[in-house]
Amino acid sequence: METTLEELERHRVKLTVRVPPEEAKPTLDLAFRHLAGAVNVPGFRKGKAPRKVIESQLGRGAVMQEFLEHALSDFYLQALREHDLAPIADPEFEDVDVSDVEGQGFSFAATVDVRPRLSFAPDDYEGLEVERPETRVSDSEVDDQLDRLRDRFAELEDVGHPARRGDYVTIDVRATLHGEEIPEGTAKDLLYEVGSGIVVPQLDEELDGKRKGDIIKFNATLPDQAGERAGEEVSYTVLVKEVKGKRLPELDDGFAKTASEFDTLDELREDIRAKLGELKEASADAGIRDRVLDTLIERVDADLPGKLIDQETESRVQATASRAERQGLTLEDVLKASGVDELEFRSDARAHATRAIKADLALEAVARAEDLQVTDEELDEAVRQVAEDIGREPKETRKLLEQGGAITSLAGDIIRKKALDRVVERAEVVGETADNGTEPPPEEKDQP
Repeated sequence: METTLEELERHRVKLTVRVPPEEAKPTLDLAFRHLAGAVNVPGFRKGKAPRKVIESQLGRGAVMQEFLEHALSDFYLQALREHDLAPIADPEFEDVDVSDVEGQGFSFAATVDVRPRLSFAPDDYEGLEVERPETRVSDSEVDDQLDRLRDRFAELEDVGHPARRGDYVTIDVRATLHGEEIPEGTAKDLLYEVGSGIVVPQLDEELDGKRKGDIIKFNATLPDQAGERAGEEVSYTVLVKEVKGKRLPELDDGFAKTASEFDTLDELREDIRAKLGELKEASADAGIRDRVLDTLIERVDADLPGKLIDQETESRVQATASRAERQGLTLEDVLKASGVDELEFRSDARAHATRAIKADLALEAVARAEDLQVTDEELDEAVRQVAEDIGREPKETRKLLEQGGAITSLAGDIIRKKALDRVVERAEVVGETADNGTEPPPEEKDQP
């Protein structure tokens, strides 16, 4: 097969393909087999009629049409691979010549929009300077963790003051509509945290300042958790039966023994500090990768095709809509809950799409410069992970991925990850790894 590539304009190319008869023959044979199995020819068993008989019955045009159904796509894909092109739209075929497939072969031209391709030299991606995120654990961070731990071991006790945010009340709640009780909005002996908003927002407002024995009445709409009746306006009657507050345990060695395997508060504090340090170190490592990638993206000077950005943007919008649907919501529900309108959402999705495309182009350029390849073992492991995620066998999963063309995308993900690993390895990271010891006093913080 002979191919020539002509660049027509920005991101648009024309492939001219000439296929010799010996390469076209298997596809032509396939076309005749398909037609032979699809027609009944008197005097012949189905699928056994000679070619001349099939051609006389159906006509040369039908044979060539069947041939092109397979040949155009097959040889077009081969031409793409030969020139390492990634189309971003369907091709426009022209100048298709099948006048003498058996004697001269056939030819065609395909015009298509393609993904940009960057070229990087080592100087473009080696030695990128990035700052390591701060990993020192401060005393206040340790204190915050201790406070959360104390909160988990807090006990509720009766309080003398009126209910306020953060207190707990035991209440009977009754929702009615025209005198009829609504089960979806009714509960007895409900232990409720004031300010949590898990019933209706108006309840928190009405409970503020109330005491044991008070009765509250107000109107509100039933929340989403009320199911089919959500959104209906009902009348609420609430009886406050108890008002309780949290009693936090004393922060001492006794608390350390109760809340952990340590005997002293100092040991517990040091364990918390060490674990926070490990989390910060892991987060810093991930942060370095993000910063390296951001720095690499800044070096991408490419005029991206609008069609490519549109496709990636729409893919992100549809992904969000699909996630919402799995939760029984619509995209509009999600946007409303986030306080974002659709125009703002799509604008943000487009910005992220543009960044993602630039990142992929940059990493692909690094992969080519480094001649990075995907091994069979790496692809097998990636397929195994996908199979585990979807609950299928690896062999079945691979077949599904190959049929849908997703196996190529999976290989691309592996290549790009390896490329980023390579760039991160060669980056210049400034900033010290913290020892996660006690936070230094103010006058020592700037010392080496």
